[in-house]
Amino acid sequence: MENLNRNNENTDSTENLIPKVTGIGGIFFFTENPETTKEWYAKHLGIDVNEWGASFQSRNIDNPEKLNHLQWSPFKTGSKYFAPSTKEYMINYTVQNIEALVENLRKDGITILDEIESYEYGKFVHIMDTEGNKIELWEPA
Repeated sequence: MENLNRNNENTDSTENLIPKVTGIGGIFFFTENPETTKEWYAKHLGIDVNEWGASFQSRNIDNPEKLNHLQWSPFKTGSKYFAPSTKEYMINYTVQNIEALVENLRKDGITILDEIESYEYGKFVHIMDTEGNKIELWEPA
C-alpha cells in the first residue's frame, strides 16, 4: 500500500505540471451600463457585487483545502479589453503551467496577443481562438 501511495503522489505532482485548462476563472460580458447591471443583479439575485463585478468561491473537489474562484464582470459595451475580438463576451480559463501552455500554443500557431503578466494573484495571458474570441488564461498564484 505504501508504494501505491508514493505512485499516486508522483502522479499527482506530474499531473500538476501538464500544461492545460483546469476550470473557468471568469465570465466577462458587455452591457450598456455596468453599474446599473451590477445593481440589478445585487438587488434581484442577491449577488454580492464589488468594483469589478462579483467573485464566487467554491472548494476544489480534488483538493478540498483549495478554494476555486470565478469572477463575474460586466464591462461597458465597446470596452477595448476584449479587443481584438468583436464578441460580446470573454471567458477566463484557469490553467496550470501557463509558461509551457503558451509555448505549446505558439508551436501550434495559435495567436498569442500579449506576454504573460504576473500579479500577486496570478499570471495572465490572452489568446485568440479559431472563431475570433479573445480568451484570457489565468494561472492563480
